[in-house]
Amino acid sequence: MKILFIDSNHPLLHETLIKAGNICDLNYDWSKEEIENNIHLYDGIVIRSKIKITPKIIDKATNLKFIARAGAGMENIDVSYAESKGIKCLHAPEGNRDAVAEHALGMILSLFNNLCRANTQVRQGKWIREGNRGVELMGKTIGIIGYGNMGSAFAERLKGFGVKVLVYDKYKKNFGDDFIIESTLDTIFEQADLLSLHTPLTEETHYLINDSFLNKFKKNIYIINTARGKSLNTADLVQNLKSGKVLGACLDVLEYEMTSFENLDITTLPHAFQYLIQSNKILLSSHIAGWTNESNEKISKVLADKILNSFFI
Repeated sequence: MKILFIDSNHPLLHETLIKAGNICDLNYDWSKEEIENNIHLYDGIVIRSKIKITPKIIDKATNLKFIARAGAGMENIDVSYAESKGIKCLHAPEGNRDAVAEHALGMILSLFNNLCRANTQVRQGKWIREGNRGVELMGKTIGIIGYGNMGSAFAERLKGFGVKVLVYDKYKKNFGDDFIIESTLDTIFEQADLLSLHTPLTEETHYLINDSFLNKFKKNIYIINTARGKSLNTADLVQNLKSGKVLGACLDVLEYEMTSFENLDITTLPHAFQYLIQSNKILLSSHIAGWTNESNEKISKVLADKILNSFFI
């Protein structure tokens, strides 16, 4: 097959495909127009987040057999339209699930123990102990929404911390075990001290975490979002931080990210964002939860295997 790469990836991906007899064109600098004008020449396309694969592009891709995304989310591909045209859509959430799980755990431990603030203070010559008294994870009830690759990996990392783990997944049943408690949202609202979101971005999950949702919790809670920024309404989060309903939040993703996830859309940074960056109740990172050296290679291996298994075995 002839395969177009429009985003850079670990070389393992194209090297594996070339060894299997495919032609891989690494056209990372192509514009959207160049992609549209040439996509009919290709049997497959490998993307990350450079552009959205829309019905217009799919209609031009008259020979396309697959669209492969080197990552987890598929929101930048019109999957249903592609599949209606007989195009297989592939992604690689198995490749960065461990990285996301470790990052989520690292963020909440850092927030609970004031590590970022204390690190800055010590570097400034300040030795503040009482002001940095922390909170223990031990004994807390963790609510997880979404039990796919990311949610299940995060739950696995929580073993050994002495926590209770409640998991809700609208589309999965009978996944509970001796550690994981399969739960309803109502149970999570009743018992959780901390909520971690692990859902894809869909019409259903857009602004899932909003003022109404947050105020269904019986306790004041902490929030972790390593999923998608637009699943959480930032203005509503800030409102609940001010009221004390939300005690703190770890956000690796923000609703203000550009489609490529490579930057913030600086034209849409409102007062709510200014509040976040000034609050010591918030820990932020730049959509890097799944962004490790190991995940970079694993994503490429997973995707290469899926392409080869789909079309060559």
